[in-house]
Amino acid sequence: MSRREVLSDELLSWTGVTVSPHRFGGIEFLYGGKEIGHIHGDHLVDLLLPKSKRDDVVATGFANPHHMFPHSGWVSIHLKSERDMTNAVELLRFKYEYLVNKIDSIRSEKGTSG
Repeated sequence: MSRREVLSDELLSWTGVTVSPHRFGGIEFLYGGKEIGHIHGDHLVDLLLPKSKRDDVVATGFANPHHMFPHSGWVSIHLKSERDMTNAVELLRFKYEYLVNKIDSIRSEKGTSG
């Protein structure tokens, strides 16, 4: 099984996650229409993190600055080892939970305001 298939199987097992083609190639994983992250081929995962989390994961070597936009909130994980796969899943899970909390909070606010 390819790394892409392993990641796809994992993410699609999370409640509410969907997959679609990514505009720059590869596939993207979504929750509530918002991107969790995307994978190019079988070797590169990109995701956008809150700035403080991005700085932390880059400083600790958990991920690299984005390969095209190194000064943005985006990070890249090159899938060369099992550790890289573990890091990718952990960061994608962080982003998924971040989006779940954010989207559910917005839905709750709309439900009570109206």
